[in-house]
Amino acid sequence: MSPIRATLRRAGTVTALAAAGVLTAAGASFAHVTVHSESSAKGATDGVLTFRVPNEEDTASTTKVQVFLPTDHPVLGVLVTPQDGWSAKVTTTKLKKPVKTDDGTITDAVSEITWTGGRIRHGQYQDFNVAFGQLPDNTDELTFKTLQTYSDGNVARWIEETPKGGEEPENPAPVLQLTATAKGAAQDTGSAADSDKSAAGSGSSATKAADSDSTARGLGITGLIVGVLGLAAAGFAIARGRTATARSADE
Repeated sequence: MSPIRATLRRAGTVTALAAAGVLTAAGASFAHVTVHSESSAKGATDGVLTFRVPNEEDTASTTKVQVFLPTDHPVLGVLVTPQDGWSAKVTTTKLKKPVKTDDGTITDAVSEITWTGGRIRHGQYQDFNVAFGQLPDNTDELTFKTLQTYSDGNVARWIEETPKGGEEPENPAPVLQLTATAKGAAQDTGSAADSDKSAAGSGSSATKAADSDSTARGLGITGLIVGVLGLAAAGFAIARGRTATARSADE
């Protein structure tokens, strides 16, 4: 094999591996069930949690989604937004430690929400919106373990917790990070976010989709840059080889 061909093969291999790494990282990130909220301050009130469920199976559809809400740091006043094609079952449980609020003492809270009846097909995702009355103010994050059932009977268990400072597990549970905000500001943020939800309807989902598109676009650009660098290296090698050949012929 000539030096030029060997260089081209090496450059092509490096480019392919780098691009594959970018695409694999993107796929792994987008396959997870995630939770989002515009009202993520500690003690925030009147907001919405959005659970985004993508379908990562090529030959099966998602037919059931179970989200387990924490009861050690309960989310109060949970209401499920009607979802076309899906039926929601809400399960409540008695709290081990009642929560005192301005409206009285809360002894029960929602511990599980199960959506059935719909389908999320390959290459698609579904947003499930859940309104809340108040987030807890005594924790830094909320973990929502989730089970995703497919039409072939397989179940993706998004229940693994990420250790602090450690690597993300293979099947991470959706986590909402809570920010430290003054009590009054937290309430204002929650109310404003809820008003935006009511006015824009599905606008929040569109915004999140745009954010995901921006991330995907950025990853795509990275892959293109890697490819261009690989081709540039190959072109340089070809030019160098031709120069060396020409010199040998002159000699």
